[in-house]
Formats: sequence, C-alpha cells, structure tokens
Amino acid sequence: MTTTKNSNLHKANIAKQDEFYTQLDDIEKEMVNYKKHFENKVILCNCDDPYESNFFKYFAMNFNHLKLKKLITTCYVNSSIQGELLPLSKVKEIKYSTNGKHPYKVELAQKDMNGVIGLPDVENLLKDKNNVTLLNGDGDFRSDECVELLKQSDIVVTNPPFSLFREYISQLIKYDKKFIILGNTNAITYKDFFKLIKENKVWLGYNNGAKTYLVPNDYTQNNTFIGEDGKKYAKMGNTSWYTNFDTNKRHEPLTLYRKYNTKEYPQYDNYEAINIDKVSDIPVDYEGAMGVPITFLDKYNPEQFEIIGQTGVDINLDKGRPYINGNRMYARLIIIHKGSTK
Repeated sequence: MTTTKNSNLHKANIAKQDEFYTQLDDIEKEMVNYKKHFENKVILCNCDDPYESNFFKYFAMNFNHLKLKKLITTCYVNSSIQGELLPLSKVKEIKYSTNGKHPYKVELAQKDMNGVIGLPDVENLLKDKNNVTLLNGDGDFRSDECVELLKQSDIVVTNPPFSLFREYISQLIKYDKKFIILGNTNAITYKDFFKLIKENKVWLGYNNGAKTYLVPNDYTQNNTFIGEDGKKYAKMGNTSWYTNFDTNKRHEPLTLYRKYNTKEYPQYDNYEAINIDKVSDIPVDYEGAMGVPITFLDKYNPEQFEIIGQTGVDINLDKGRPYINGNRMYARLIIIHKGSTK
C-alpha cells in the first residue's frame, strides 16, 4: 500500500511540473496558418481541461469562422489547475468526485453553434445544453475511451505533457492522425522522434522559440513570475510547434552567402563533416556533410537540404558528440545540400 501511495504521489508531482498552459495569442498566431485544413473537420484537444484551455477557447470562439464539423475536448483528472481560471465548471450540474474534480469531455457540433460568435455565447451554450459528459476513466489520452475519441477525430491540436511526448506522438502516428502540437525543442534529440523528422513525416511549424506559459501555483521550477493578473507564469525558451501538415514555410529556400574555407569550417575529429555554429553560416558551395545546430530544423527546406542524421542519436551515427581538436562540441544535425554527395 505504501509503495502504491508513493508511486501515485510521484506521478502527481510529475504532473504538477508538467502543466504548461499555452497563451491564446500563441495559439492564434500558429493556427491562422492552417485555416484551410480545418473546414468540416473534427478537432480533438485531448490534453485540455475544456473550461481552462485556450485551445478549447480558440476553437469554440472560431467554430463557425473555421467551419468546423465538431470540437471534442477532454481533461485529465489530476490537473491541478482544473476549476481555477473560469467559473464554467459550475455552469453544468454534473456530479463531481469528492475532491471537486472529475474527468469529462465537451463536444460541440455544428448543430449547437448557430449564432455563437464568442466565449460568452459558448458559456451560455454549456449552461443550456447537454454538451458535457463525464468520462469513465481518468481522462488520460492513453485510456480506451480517449483512444476511441482519437479514432473519431480528424485533427489533433494541443500541448501534450512534455514528459509523455514520446508516447503521445507515437499514438498519433499509430492512428495516422493529422496534428499541430507543442513540444520541447529538445524532443528533436529523441531517437524515435528524430527518425520521423529525418523521414519527413513530421516537421516544425511556424512560431517556434521562447514562449510564456501559465503554470499551477505550486510549480517550483525556475523562470517563473507572477503576472499582473496574479497568476503564475513560466518562461520557456525552447518550445516548438510540430505538425505533419504541409506548410509554406518548409518550402522557403534558406538564403546562403558564405563561401567554404578550411579555417572557418574545421572538420570533426570523429565525423566526416565540417562544423557550422550558426545556420546563417552554412556555406553555399560545400558539397560534403555539414554539422549544424538543431535549430536548423526551423529553417529546413527538404528541397534544398537532406538530413543524413544526428550525432549520438541516429543509428548510423553512433560516435557520440562531435569533437574538434579533442574538444567536445554540442550535438549536431548532419546535413548535405540536396544533390550533393555524402
């Protein structure tokens, strides 16, 4: 019994440190690039408390504008922020658990959304109609009932728990779902996930880099501050949007102007490639393999470059971190110009 309690406590602590609530502005900036894909589609937000999530707010407020077919949103029972932000949890008389929390889903369909133009209309809709349903399990995206909802959906859009990113993306690939999700940029270094990137099955979205997230009050990591609204926020400088929708961005050529020379582009000790510290310094005239920072993926055009692998990650590059004159370097992607010899 003690072991079980300790295990549950450990999981709860991980969950509390893994709740990053995306700002509405960040969602709007990214989603505007995918508008044409949303028409007559079922959108699933399966890591979002419907009453707190800005993903839910965005799609609910823009349901008619985007011409959606249905919006499904589910929450996880152990969310420490559930019921704190909006009073919507009180608008529907459903039997919650003794601690005031219970996993549930909200489904909004075309027939419900006539005349809905903003969040106040959505609140009224939830007061008057039976769009809220309690879940039988804990609301985990891996549970049987949540997997069934995934099967019914066309597009998944959310910010999944960073600690479960590998499992989350694996599930999306397994069920062949289109998606636009947020993740830690360092996910690029996960072996299985990098394989998807290398094979051009997943790529970065538009607005990657530093973002500010709402976090629970008991979040204890660094880079937190209290906003003017009295809520706790955390700054993260390494988050990225990942998608398998084709984007205009990934077909934009990277403008190159540097010329190769042996002094500025040294060879690695343990890889047959030259080192490049900045993406903007990629030489236009070098035909061999080049080691570039993982931030290169934000500028990656598969028609201009080919990704050979990643140092220490790809199975064909098993020599660990690269070295120059005995000095250990940061991890690198190994690329070549399209059409070049390796």
